[in-house]
Amino acid sequence: MYLIPFFWAATTLAIVTVCAVLSKRYGVEIAVGVFASLTVLANLIAVKTITFGPFIAPAAVLVYASTFLMTDILSELFGKEKARLAVWTGFIANLMMLVSVLIAVRWSASPVMDPGLASSFDTVFGFAPRVIAASMVAYLVSQHHDVWAYNFLRDKTGGRHLWLRNNASTMASQLVDTVIFISLAFYGLIPNSVLIELMVGQYVIKVLIAALDTPFMYMAVAAARRAE
Repeated sequence: MYLIPFFWAATTLAIVTVCAVLSKRYGVEIAVGVFASLTVLANLIAVKTITFGPFIAPAAVLVYASTFLMTDILSELFGKEKARLAVWTGFIANLMMLVSVLIAVRWSASPVMDPGLASSFDTVFGFAPRVIAASMVAYLVSQHHDVWAYNFLRDKTGGRHLWLRNNASTMASQLVDTVIFISLAFYGLIPNSVLIELMVGQYVIKVLIAALDTPFMYMAVAAARRAE
């Protein structure tokens, strides 16, 4: 059972790596588009929670964690402005998704649609405004922090120690994301002890994925530079 999350994470990171290499050859738009798709997908599947050992986290944690690998790759290969472009593109894509989903939920189902299916659709996609707002704030702050931290560390190390800036920027940004999202979404609704437990559980999973993405970061950079 423990192998499933690792397989899912490795597969997602491998897809991100391939897309980054293709972007170096065919245009940065590929990486930006994939990044935006991952952020939309993360919000769509976040409604389901999964267990990872003793921890509970949204199913989106594996997909969303891979977006930090993409911004690091974009910063490394294309510069911080392209990474910031991806972040804003993802934000706009999620706004479009949110508006479309809200309209679909409020629009009455047709007479030919099964009432149970229509009710399930509304339940799954009936996003709570507070959770959505928390998600958007956490996304903007943490992703921009990741771009800043990665490029700050790259400048400080003179472009050396790729593993350091990849891991340090991602782990710090994931902490920012976790604390902001869970605090804004659930503070006052659940006991503080449970709040902290959620933060710890999600962050541990994100750190594991961040460590897992290091080889993919090296592969993406090496392959992309050979493609040049």
